[in-house]
Amino acid sequence: MALSPVNVSQTSGFRLNYSAEQAARRDLPPGFLEFLLPLHQRFTPRQQELIEKRYRVLAESHAGKRPRHLPPSPATEREWRIELPEWCADQRNQMTGPADDAELVVKMLNSGAPGVMLDLEDSTVNEWEHQRLGAENIVQALHGTLTYFDKKRKQMTGIKPSKTVIWVRPRGLHMSQRGLFGDEPASASLFDVARVFYAMDPAQLRHPLCVYIPKSESAEEALWWRDLFQALAEIRGLPRDYIKCMALVESHPLAFQMEEFLFNLREHIVGLNLGRWDYMASLIHFNLCDAEWVLPDRNTISHDVPFFQRVRELLPEICHRRGALAIGGMTALYPSREDSELNARALAALEKDKKNEAGCLMDGAWTGHPDQNQIAVDQFPGPNQINKLPSRDLGREELERAGMLRNGQFNRYADLRAVPRGVGCRTLAGTRAAVRTVIRYRNGVLNGKGASLLDGYMEDLATDRIYRLMIAQRMRHSEAMDILDDNGNPVVHTPELISRLFDEELQKIVANPARADIGTPETLREARCIAEAMILNGEFNPA
Repeated sequence: MALSPVNVSQTSGFRLNYSAEQAARRDLPPGFLEFLLPLHQRFTPRQQELIEKRYRVLAESHAGKRPRHLPPSPATEREWRIELPEWCADQRNQMTGPADDAELVVKMLNSGAPGVMLDLEDSTVNEWEHQRLGAENIVQALHGTLTYFDKKRKQMTGIKPSKTVIWVRPRGLHMSQRGLFGDEPASASLFDVARVFYAMDPAQLRHPLCVYIPKSESAEEALWWRDLFQALAEIRGLPRDYIKCMALVESHPLAFQMEEFLFNLREHIVGLNLGRWDYMASLIHFNLCDAEWVLPDRNTISHDVPFFQRVRELLPEICHRRGALAIGGMTALYPSREDSELNARALAALEKDKKNEAGCLMDGAWTGHPDQNQIAVDQFPGPNQINKLPSRDLGREELERAGMLRNGQFNRYADLRAVPRGVGCRTLAGTRAAVRTVIRYRNGVLNGKGASLLDGYMEDLATDRIYRLMIAQRMRHSEAMDILDDNGNPVVHTPELISRLFDEELQKIVANPARADIGTPETLREARCIAEAMILNGEFNPA
């Protein structure tokens, strides 16, 4: 089926989540907007200020002032520790998935995983109806009342009693929600947390409300979350430290402020998680102007590449010194019950990856499929490794290898920007794969899926962002960094070439859609427009 040319210049990329105010009044619990208004007036202006600071830090990085560690402070020099509650001491695997899918939520909670993270962010479409359904599912899951109809068994299935810790991931501070108070945007983070908090009954919970903080970019932002948690607790007469949290290290700047972030949230936080895919995207974003940071094809980057591995080793050291858990990331290759070869390869990759994380003294990791749970759990000593710290008895060669000996001087921190030399390969085929994936992923979003299983890999907003940034950096630097075709010849990545690749890959998908490609040729065409526009418009925030 031939499709007419696309005028991408007339296309807008990301669209803000919007609800007509009458829909908000209809869909939200009675009295919630009145509950939210004073919180909105207090916290949304601060959120907007933090967003502006993010833009400044990014601009400074592009101008050559890259993120770095903060000066010594009470957070790094004083003796202080986090009190880890017994009910979350074992988090060797945290299963994650979109909150708007009731069947998946119930199956995750019945999987036996020590923790389950119900997601309103990367794997849930940022659209009113999906967010509404996700929040309602979360509240029912917290109360243990969520059910779904099992079509195979022809019966309703609910959540079995267990010690599983339920985590709630709201949308990040960079996101806003319109339609609540006229045209005035509200913080999406505030809206999501307040929505769940307002509807939950603490008496029905097995443990306090647990929030998974996403997309933070500075230790200062931890203070916003601290103040929100304490304001909510005060309203309901709960202890000020009632709400507990973990936080994802998903941005390059935050990797330099992890200890300060923990310190600012020490009454609430129980651990940090290295969100590797968003971290990779952020690493590209903050180094977008540097030709040395043109990354190889994504699936040729090893799991232990130095720019990952050094953060992976630093995070547990900081967490364990302060009594907090250190959680590893998600393995993208997904098991399959229909493809035995892919299944074996995916589970072997999972075991290797989690064994590496356990060797770095992580206390657990993330997975997204019940078949991954036991393999992940088995790689980590139980219940955790908090009492272990890495050896500091390193020789000169080991210090140099770790990036801790620079210009002959010892540095407490490893070099977190180890340039990816000799890693993977940069190919035109890799660019095509990126183009194809962003079209298919965005098509899934247009059809209500925030995460899609594509060619054996679970692709969500984080991996979509990686591919968009990889395409952008190849356009910017392909004359300085060779990207090779099948014959080994360098190919300059002009906007015209990228547009042609989008045309060609769209035609292939429409002519021969894979099983995962839901929707219609029209939604695929719209997806192609949005994905390319986001790249050309420089829209690289996770949205």
